[in-house]
Amino acid sequence: MKITTVKGTNDYLPEEARLRDYLQTQILNTYTYAGFERIMTPAIEDIENLDKSDGGDNLNLIFKLLKRGDKLQKALQSGGELCDMGLRYDLTLPLSRYYANNREQLVLPAKCIQIDKVYRAERPQKGRLREFVQCDIDIIGSSSESCEIELIHTTAKALLSLGIDDFTVKINDRRILNVLLMNAGFKEEQLSSVCITFDKLDKIGVDGVKEELIGKGFDKKAIERLGEIIAKPLTLETVKELCGEHTDKLNTVIQATRELAQGKYGIEFDISLVRGQGYYTGIVFEIVSKNFRGSIAGGGRYDNLIGKFTGENIPAVGFSIGFERIFALLSEAGYKIPDTKRKVALLYDKEDTVKAIREAEKLRSEYDVVIYEKPKKLSKYLDKIQAKGYYGFCFLGEEIRELKSE
Repeated sequence: MKITTVKGTNDYLPEEARLRDYLQTQILNTYTYAGFERIMTPAIEDIENLDKSDGGDNLNLIFKLLKRGDKLQKALQSGGELCDMGLRYDLTLPLSRYYANNREQLVLPAKCIQIDKVYRAERPQKGRLREFVQCDIDIIGSSSESCEIELIHTTAKALLSLGIDDFTVKINDRRILNVLLMNAGFKEEQLSSVCITFDKLDKIGVDGVKEELIGKGFDKKAIERLGEIIAKPLTLETVKELCGEHTDKLNTVIQATRELAQGKYGIEFDISLVRGQGYYTGIVFEIVSKNFRGSIAGGGRYDNLIGKFTGENIPAVGFSIGFERIFALLSEAGYKIPDTKRKVALLYDKEDTVKAIREAEKLRSEYDVVIYEKPKKLSKYLDKIQAKGYYGFCFLGEEIRELKSE
């Protein structure tokens, strides 16, 4: 049998798991301090929900689950659909279903936290996992721009609490972009597909966007006009002259978040910001860091997604921290958990287990203590625990000895 993990998934050693727990706890504490409440949803969703969620390219990355028993046999014989469930590819679709199922018990606007694993059938590479954690906050039931302001401020505070401060929040509005695209000559029914390509602007450049749009068969004149528009930097003032719509609300969000930021991080309008999911309907935002390629957080308003479940227009907006990128960023930088107790190994003879446990409990007021039966090869054992970050060791009833490198 194989001992390695499935590609795109990871095992985590105790020190890695400890750091992950700490980071998630810090993020959770920031969220709850801001008045958000944690909820939990299943990793498995009905395949119909996933397929109809407007998840953009993520719809091609769903892990689908086969039907079981007689249902699978009947599907094989009839040529029908073989799958009836799938693993969630983000936390937004499950939240929308959750609201529809539990709305009678929620106070609106509902301010929700989700910190959990999601799954995508990615091609594994650095920064691209098949199983990974997202840390989401969402506000459901309000169309006010105060929601966007609160989400951006709270997410930024979560990052600052982890010592991440060299970042910029980029903000755009999908409605402004849609007007811009239609002014260039694209049809309304084409916008979703065009936006999926436009979202790659920072990766493939203007020429790459034009080439992909040509490959999709869009009107060449519209593509050329779009290329001319995006070849030059577009400010919010310029966009207002071109579109004249939806800029006031966006400007309110930008000015308010800049005031709250107090210069600790950047706030920037970026017309090229799309966010790949098709369910976004208004303002979208993303956080980028000079220390990591790609975004470390992203989100936006998705006013129509919940309506797929309820048949009503329920406004909603959310922001998600890409936890794995944060974890990688801080791990590579040698991040140390602050205010941790020094770790000590208490060594004892087998017949003294009870005494060792009692002694360890006394020492734990000052140290992080682990008890071990005395090893046969002490020197080799001490080298190993020192490499794992232990401060020292002691034998039962004796003083703690500090481990020092020679």
